[in-house]
Amino acid sequence: MIKDLAINLEGGYDLKYPRLVPVRQKFNATRIGDIPGAVCGEFAKLSGTGLLRPGIRVAVAVGSRGIANLKEIVKTTINELQALGTHPFIVPAMGSHGGATAAGQEKVLASYGITQEEVGVPVCASMEVIQVGTWNGYPLYYDQAAAAADVVFLINRIKPHTDFKGSIESGLLKMVVIGLGNHRGATIMHSLGFDRFHQIIPEAGAIILANTPPTIGLAVLENAYDETAKIEILLGEEILIREPELLAEAKGFMPRLLLPTMDVLIVDEIGKDISGAGMDPNIIGRTPSGLTEGFDAPPIQRIVVLDLTEKTHGNAMGIGMADVTTRKLVEKIDFAYTYANALTSTVLIAAKIPMFFNTEKEAIAVAVKTCNRVDPEKARIVRIKNTLELSHVLISETYLPLDRADLEITGEPFPLEFDALGNLYRTW
Repeated sequence: MIKDLAINLEGGYDLKYPRLVPVRQKFNATRIGDIPGAVCGEFAKLSGTGLLRPGIRVAVAVGSRGIANLKEIVKTTINELQALGTHPFIVPAMGSHGGATAAGQEKVLASYGITQEEVGVPVCASMEVIQVGTWNGYPLYYDQAAAAADVVFLINRIKPHTDFKGSIESGLLKMVVIGLGNHRGATIMHSLGFDRFHQIIPEAGAIILANTPPTIGLAVLENAYDETAKIEILLGEEILIREPELLAEAKGFMPRLLLPTMDVLIVDEIGKDISGAGMDPNIIGRTPSGLTEGFDAPPIQRIVVLDLTEKTHGNAMGIGMADVTTRKLVEKIDFAYTYANALTSTVLIAAKIPMFFNTEKEAIAVAVKTCNRVDPEKARIVRIKNTLELSHVLISETYLPLDRADLEITGEPFPLEFDALGNLYRTW
């Protein structure tokens, strides 16, 4: 238990702030209304391929990322595979997440509703791997259970990565190289550095696909409102060709902060279910890896993070990108989970703890008062729930008037206030 921090702030913590205004940010709202229908429709592509024969074993690879409608997508996929007479089973494909243990990875899947009881097939979690090739002299590892299957069926979202930029970033091929490499494979690949991932992922992915069971990929794209926008099945080496095109589409769907600059960004929560980096560098413009090219975001003087999500299970990766946080958040950190993730990725700054204070009130006051050339009463403050949910944000009235079609005021201004415990009043 961390003791109370009696820290003297010049002028005190009772500051006068500008009022906050509820605003809706408008993005591309393309979405799929019938998720099972979309998945079933894509299975039509597999007719006549001879890949899914009755009696074969199919390893369905599911990762740790928060994906909209994941349980429904997985369950429909399982149902379709069973209808074809195959015997599917779930394999966690999440590298070192879940504390780099089989039990931890099962727990992560269970938090998304992916259990044997819910989807009707076994979950075969293990850290065991086999070597399936080499890339530039480095061994390439692959989940043992998946390697023993007749077919591997990948389910993953394609989206911009949080640490590097390339033609292929976060998606099906990264799941092949990193996710199914388990702790051992993920550790080796990350030791080579994110600055080489733009080359490693497509090249190592092609080698692994050529030396493992036939692979089918179900690619998921999401819009800015955390809704499923597209589902597409890809076969084998088609993944290498099609994934860059789907990544370009995914970037067009991405949400962002539409204001030109910020003094303070208040982030209510971060977590692995929000972003692999806890809070998405594509949104805030800061990266744990230090690679900033392609991460376009408004300038922000201070970022204050208030809490962890429940589904992150204490994994506080990404907190190192914040300037200020709360004692509450620090006391929730599972250091075994967080450090296992940081050590595997080799990006240690992601797990560093910033200055933290007893209450949200103190943390926000410090963030505002340490901004350069800013009067607290005129500060440009933006508050978001997390970097995944950006359609509704709160902005200080210092931004008014708004003269743009993609920002709409949805309510009256109200004070930035705290309760008796020093916590912000919740408004989401």
